[in-house]
Amino acid sequence: MKRAGDDDLGCDLAAVAAWFPHEQDTPYVLVRVDGTAADAWGAALGVVVRRCYVTDLELDNRSQEAGHSKLALVGAKLPDAGPTMAGDFGEILTFLYQAAKEYPAKALGPKKWRLKQDRTKPAPYSDVVHLVLPDWPNASTRDVLLCSEVKTKSTSGKFSPIADAIEDCEKDRTSRLAKTLVWLRDRALFEDLGDVSVDQLERFIRATDFPAATKRFRAVAVICATLLDAELAATPVRASSDYTLVVIAVPDLHRIYSGVFAAALQSATQPQTTLPPRSAR
Repeated sequence: MKRAGDDDLGCDLAAVAAWFPHEQDTPYVLVRVDGTAADAWGAALGVVVRRCYVTDLELDNRSQEAGHSKLALVGAKLPDAGPTMAGDFGEILTFLYQAAKEYPAKALGPKKWRLKQDRTKPAPYSDVVHLVLPDWPNASTRDVLLCSEVKTKSTSGKFSPIADAIEDCEKDRTSRLAKTLVWLRDRALFEDLGDVSVDQLERFIRATDFPAATKRFRAVAVICATLLDAELAATPVRASSDYTLVVIAVPDLHRIYSGVFAAALQSATQPQTTLPPRSAR
């Protein structure tokens, strides 16, 4: 049975929140993930990550209709090892972090990884989006739209995840988030985004038709802990009023995300505890 803190991925957000202790909050948020917690992510996140790409119901149906094994179907959804896998992991980790930060409020997040046209490339538009609608089905001034731009660095190189996340966060604030919402609305007409409906997306797309809502932006850098000290040189000396910079350090990041995706693939061969229909949640 789902607990009150679970999201539609079957993830206990109260437990997830403990993975992300804030070491500092200004001028930027610094999170150092404990090594023991990260080592447990393979077991904790295998099914969760697989559900980001394909639901239990779709996996069951496609396996029965097409006669393909679930292992083959999941393998056709997950990215290959490399930059796209690392980037997807950073986005999914940020998705969980952002949802957990809002708990016990319910943050509704479209699972945009299900919408990929090419599993070898990142999903388009804004990286992580959540809607907080505490009075739904009524729109209110308490509604919040959350958006995070995510950059991930697991190996050494010239790439600067902090500077790039800040730069691309500006694109979200000026135009990309609006385009993202329209894209998600159009895809939601035909596909399952998770716990987000067309009407909920329309509430923010046609913002002037509803009470004023709040928008919050984050620039997120997910960095291997061994690279952290060098990368922190790119952090600003003052906090921005436009966005929050979040730096998440993960021990042995390459090994951790590789293990999580291996677990996501293998979860296809295990008995599934299918989530209840959305109407029953």
